Amino acid sequence: MELIITEKNNAARRIAEILSNGDATTTQRNGVNVYEWGLTTCVGLSGHVVGVDFPEEYSDWRDVEPVELIDADIVKSPTQQNIVRTLRQLAREADEATIATDYDREGELIGKEAYELIREETDAPVKRVRFSSITEREVKNAFDEPDDIDFDLAAAGEARQVIDLVWGAALTRFLSLSARQLGQDFISVGRVQSPTLKLIVDREREIEAFDPEDYWELFADLAKDGEAFEAQYFYDDDGSEAERIWNEADADDAHDRLREATSAEVTSVRRRTRTDNPPAPFNTTAFISAAGSLGYSAQRAMSIAEELYTTGYITYPRTDNTVYPDDLDPEELLGEFTMTHEFGDDAESLLDRDDIEPTEGDDETTDHPPIHPTGAVPDRDELDEDEWDVYELVVRRFFATVAESATWEHLRVVAAAGDCQLKATGKRLLEPGYHDVYPYSSASESFLPAVEEGDALDVTDVELEAKQTQPPRRYGQSRLIQQMEDMGIGTKATRHNVIEKLYDRGYIESDPPRPTALAEAVVEAAEEFADLVVSEEMTAQLEADMSAIANGEATLDDVTEESREMLDRVFEELRDSREAIGDHLQESLKADRRLGPCPESDHDLLVRQSRQGSYFVGCDGFPECRYTLPLPSTGEPLVLEETCEDHGLNHVKMLAGRDTFVHGCPQCKADEADDTEDEVIGLCPDCGDEHEGNLAIKKLRSGSRLVGCTRYPDCDYSLPLPRRGDIEITDDYCDEHDLPELVVHSGDDPWELGCPICNYREYQARQAVDDLEDLDGVGPATAERLETAGVSEPADLRDVDPDVLATEIQGVSAGQIRDWISQLPDVDPGEDDDPDGDSEEGDRDLVESANPADEPAESD
Repeated sequence: MELIITEKNNAARRIAEILSNGDATTTQRNGVNVYEWGLTTCVGLSGHVVGVDFPEEYSDWRDVEPVELIDADIVKSPTQQNIVRTLRQLAREADEATIATDYDREGELIGKEAYELIREETDAPVKRVRFSSITEREVKNAFDEPDDIDFDLAAAGEARQVIDLVWGAALTRFLSLSARQLGQDFISVGRVQSPTLKLIVDREREIEAFDPEDYWELFADLAKDGEAFEAQYFYDDDGSEAERIWNEADADDAHDRLREATSAEVTSVRRRTRTDNPPAPFNTTAFISAAGSLGYSAQRAMSIAEELYTTGYITYPRTDNTVYPDDLDPEELLGEFTMTHEFGDDAESLLDRDDIEPTEGDDETTDHPPIHPTGAVPDRDELDEDEWDVYELVVRRFFATVAESATWEHLRVVAAAGDCQLKATGKRLLEPGYHDVYPYSSASESFLPAVEEGDALDVTDVELEAKQTQPPRRYGQSRLIQQMEDMGIGTKATRHNVIEKLYDRGYIESDPPRPTALAEAVVEAAEEFADLVVSEEMTAQLEADMSAIANGEATLDDVTEESREMLDRVFEELRDSREAIGDHLQESLKADRRLGPCPESDHDLLVRQSRQGSYFVGCDGFPECRYTLPLPSTGEPLVLEETCEDHGLNHVKMLAGRDTFVHGCPQCKADEADDTEDEVIGLCPDCGDEHEGNLAIKKLRSGSRLVGCTRYPDCDYSLPLPRRGDIEITDDYCDEHDLPELVVHSGDDPWELGCPICNYREYQARQAVDDLEDLDGVGPATAERLETAGVSEPADLRDVDPDVLATEIQGVSAGQIRDWISQLPDVDPGEDDDPDGDSEEGDRDLVESANPADEPAESD
């Protein structure tokens, strides 16, 4: 029996389909899909199924000094027990094996891990096949010409694993222990992560340090025969045409002269044509940049691209190459699109060209071609909306690279008025060229009327604009990845993941990324006490060393030993500064959680978290001051820059996926609840007949509203109400529950909520998540991949680790999985579910759990 091992299950399914001509059958071993046809078996891994770690005796953070990790042994152990068990069983039955993992450093290492597991069971020969797209032609050609495992390339991947483990674990433990931040709130440090974070922090420093300068610009509206256009004042500044006037008196003088002028004379008209060449083929960085312009994060763009690769629609998306290989036939590939509705006309028009010569970029490598579509063209309904967007982007980029150049005509007009020089420019697209097939690049035109030298123009309006120079912009994700590439930080396969980790670990927020106070504190501490931690030279050198391993110019042991020596030097610098670093980090950790002054002490109020995980507002002076305020129990609080005029407290936003909302000032919310009388609307259905309990509209101190029993806590019956809007109690009553119908006034159109009990039943029905496809962003294909990974219904998501599950499902990120989990109801429908996440009991529990006595000592 021949055993084929791929990197993931969906790749195994696709390759089995190709090699078996659709005849493969699917069975399961240990919960793992196995594909069989004839005398061949194919199984997919889940990325790395073997991980590196320290021996068990190093696992207790408090009992092991971080510096001890530098020279600790590294052990390998299975991370996916069921897959490893299945691979071992199949290896014992195999006469030969073929490794068909992705062809890059990481894929080669995964293949080597599989090879070592196979070797523990059998001496059967092991081959390696490599391909850049999972298409019938490439896969069959690869299996016709197998090769050997590249152990040098795999060793380079293993060196990265070991170095990242040692650096990350030792420094993370040191900083976290110093700042007394343990558990889920540990302070993460990484070999690539930290220099990347410094890039973001340094740009924020430039923005904050920027000192704006005042300047003025002067514009005039000119017209010929009623056709108006705008021209800008300029003056000679040592031979250059300057538009910004740096002296206000000079600006006022020029403004006065232009206002007095009624006409302007055209002194120069210059026309020229410019060739606009098509773009180069996509490499990973250029692809991420283009996808970013469509609104996709780097992580999301790569997840989608990986899925499109695995299903055979595009080539491998991790590549530095910008030159198509010689065996790519552009005409043949274009021909595959001629019969499609979406691309047929454009493909035909390109095939009509006399000479099809693709563009080339500056980078040519031999591992993978640039990213381009394969000849397998999906139907529109086979992909979800995001997948289609990205697929069309890749297709049209290929079209652009084989299209003609565009031609523009540029027109420059100079006129004189009141001893002032004015200029205007326009441009017109003469030959659209590649813009016809690639609508993602700017092709906007600006027109000027036909004028000639000596023409007299009317001056119809003059405007002087006062402006200021602007600070540099924050790096967008694609620009940040480009910076990382230019500086040698990370690799094409890891850069987008690094940015995602910075978001996940609370170091950056918003988009474009902005560093949090914690991020700035970590970078400041590293710069002051151990600059090598955030040095791009260090991580770039190690990346170069790993490339040397891949090229056979260095060994894994040499490079990992060198990295340990570097880390030793870092700890020499850190050793005497532990207390100072801890104090600095602790104070900075509070900055992102600080709201403003406590009304009962000289300290500040902070957003805090109880042992039970709920968030509340508590005083930094605890235990001397025990002042607290509740926060909503749904979402994670984010402190906003906006402050309350009455209390001086920052407003709070609750991040809860689709249900994210601005809570506002916590003190205002609590005061409003204290000042609001309950409005009785009828008998409680649970205890009204027996104990004369009534239902009343209540406003909670956390900002939520509900219909609850007046006998609470003896009766905890409650129904949720919308958080915002004025509630009107009408004279119309529900026949079934004898409760008044409610109307919520919020915005222009009132919301007829009706009977609160009936409304809640309808809400539960709407919110029911019975099938995977009820979740936003889960289509049939994604649901199938989730089921293959063991998630057959929404409730199964509650028990998964998003980071682990993301490694098992091609094209799905950990962030997406967290979003799906956030869409699950807090409890099963029919129980005390609450769309705002705040029942009265939940609010009461929140206040009780907010007791500072429950706070862990290390968070103070």
